[in-house]
Amino acid sequence: MAALNYHHLRYFRAVAHDGNLTRTAARLNLTQSALSVQIRKLEEQLGHALFDRRGRQLHLTEAGRIALDHADAIFATGEELLGTLRETGKARQALRVGALATLSRNFQMEFLRPVLGRTDIELVLRSGGAAELLRALESLNLDVVLINHAPARDVLTPFVAHRIAEQPVGLVGTPDRFFGRAGLVDLLRDHPVIVPTLESSVRAGFDALADRLMVRPQIVAEVEDMAMMRLLAREDVGLAVLPPIVVKDELAAGLLVEGDEPLGITETFFAVTMERRFPNPALRMLLQQGSAQIGVV
Repeated sequence: MAALNYHHLRYFRAVAHDGNLTRTAARLNLTQSALSVQIRKLEEQLGHALFDRRGRQLHLTEAGRIALDHADAIFATGEELLGTLRETGKARQALRVGALATLSRNFQMEFLRPVLGRTDIELVLRSGGAAELLRALESLNLDVVLINHAPARDVLTPFVAHRIAEQPVGLVGTPDRFFGRAGLVDLLRDHPVIVPTLESSVRAGFDALADRLMVRPQIVAEVEDMAMMRLLAREDVGLAVLPPIVVKDELAAGLLVEGDEPLGITETFFAVTMERRFPNPALRMLLQQGSAQIGVV
């Protein structure tokens, strides 16, 4: 194979970041046809289409996303060399991770721990709603989405849901609320309870539990964000129904305690990917280590 033409790569990178061939051509003082020829030559050399042309819009293909990652690393290294005349270090592999905005931060940290601090991996972290993140995954702007429910899979959206952890849900509160270690029924009857919103599978499990126990808890707060549930429990607003991993630091410090009786409710955490011809090697390593690192119960 002939040596890579970095002029072609530079032009491709400019168009990929602009997302518009006409605008890039004007900025580089080239004709649009000349710029198209440069990109086409690069595609011929690499053996893959880099853009999916939909009308006037350009969308990166999977090969294009990989080429852009490498192009960014190549030209960033060159700029650093010119600026510092020092050793540039190793090329960095970008890993784009999306996480549900309401997901436990502790769970996210445990999942990412194997790559934290690695000089050869650049983490790009993004949070948002499930629909938004899955769209970004489908368009190859993310490598993986961390979420607490498996998305629907069909021919048009070949999502792959990797079950990373299944954490038991407990009843958590300040030590004073568990003074004397009352039974579960008494705790739910005598103390206000902080619960997830109705859309949560954990909430469905808790409502079913309360029905079986024939108790009507005083719901003091319905909360979507796990971090907010943690704060409310710390402020002694009530007993929180959540996975202990969310409050593991508070449990270790004795600020919060978990009830003795199991609730029989679990929350499952998934790492959702797309079927890809060129999977990100850093992501593969994370998925292999994820379950062992966090622990599937």
